Amino acid sequence: MDAEQQKGGGYQLELFTEQQLKSARHGATGNGGTGARAHEEQQASTALERQRALAFNLMEQVADPANMNRAWKRVKANKGAPGVDGMTIAEALPWLAEHRDELIASLLDGSYRPQPVRGVDIPKPAGGVRQLGIPTVRDRVVQQAIAQVLEPVFDPTFSVSSHGFRPRRGAHTALFKAELYVADGRTTVVDLDLEKFFDRVNHDILMARLARRVGDKHLLRIVRRFLGVGVMRDGVCARRWQGTPQGGPLSPLLSNILLDVLDKELERRGHKFARYADDCNIYVRSRAAGERVLASITRFLEKRLRLTVNREKSAVDHIEKRKFLGFRLLRGGRSGLAPQSLKRFKQRIKGITKRTRAASLERVISEVNVYLKGWVAYFHRARCRTRLRELDKWIRRRLRCYRLKQRKRRSSMRGFLRTLGVPDHRARKIAPSGKGWWRLAVAPPVTEGMSNAWFRSLGLVNLVQRYDALNA
Repeated sequence: MDAEQQKGGGYQLELFTEQQLKSARHGATGNGGTGARAHEEQQASTALERQRALAFNLMEQVADPANMNRAWKRVKANKGAPGVDGMTIAEALPWLAEHRDELIASLLDGSYRPQPVRGVDIPKPAGGVRQLGIPTVRDRVVQQAIAQVLEPVFDPTFSVSSHGFRPRRGAHTALFKAELYVADGRTTVVDLDLEKFFDRVNHDILMARLARRVGDKHLLRIVRRFLGVGVMRDGVCARRWQGTPQGGPLSPLLSNILLDVLDKELERRGHKFARYADDCNIYVRSRAAGERVLASITRFLEKRLRLTVNREKSAVDHIEKRKFLGFRLLRGGRSGLAPQSLKRFKQRIKGITKRTRAASLERVISEVNVYLKGWVAYFHRARCRTRLRELDKWIRRRLRCYRLKQRKRRSSMRGFLRTLGVPDHRARKIAPSGKGWWRLAVAPPVTEGMSNAWFRSLGLVNLVQRYDALNA
């Protein structure tokens, strides 16, 4: 939504700000007696009613052609797989053009009904699976249109310690806040793990939070239908009674709306924390304080939001023994690579450079490059230059193994090494060697032929060079 739409859209987003909400909650003075608390609750209730009154005609904004066009462009840019109807992004445009009026009318009168989502299981790096629900392209456009209208209503009042799925925020801003807390001496972390959060969201609690700020009944009804839509697996559709399926554009915003309750409670208690989606770390100064916080926040989450805290994965520990968003926080407010991130990195590169693949070396390097560029862009904040130098060597060795395996016949390997400038008498000795591919990859004639300069000529990304450029 641009500035002109905000000014002339029928309501003012900034009429009642977060600061005014805080003033309403804490406006009472004194020692917090019964009368003061009642006055405070009355003020907060009045404030919420005022803000809710601002959001009665949101569905008109959702169905506005300009908003729907923005939603379509966003869904198209994100690409994504077809839903249960099998309709691809390319096939969706003519369908939307033909049924545009019908779609907008169903949104305005509240009769729109989403289709079931297609259930897909994605393996987790640490084991287990993550359940995704892929909506149809039509439903993704509607969800995106709703998210674009609701985000300006809710986002300004979210906690400054919430960083996931928000404009101008992300994993790096969350890490920066965590580094500041550690630099301040808070070297004990309460690492909260919500068990299957997206599958355990209570619909009634979430809708109650949504209705506190949204008065448009048609919009609330459609959001409720999105929450309760079934999941299609192997031709069988299972009804959902809880959870918000990962995979739709609306789910991230809804998760933040619900977990904002946790954020506000942590702020009320004066805790220092950073939250990215359902990954929340609270920073304290001692283990005893951490144990108390973990116990009390666990009770709060399970009683107030009916969410389950995974007691096996949640822990109170020193910062260097836990990971946050793939990083390991160090003393003094620095950050490094978490061991799990390195393990995941190597697993991914091993998969791309698997020697049984029937792909050219150029294609393999291209796939490796795509992954390396994204990976180093994410982890460039970590102090890991020495580690990256080791990884560069390891990657080149993996690629040498791959290329040698392609030339596994004696005459082919010998000829290949000669084309790289290796003298014939040296190539003749290395070709029939009985060493394994991994050992053979670091033999002097091989490293001389497939040198660092040779890999540069093939366009292989160098992690250290990219890391230095990003931190320049």
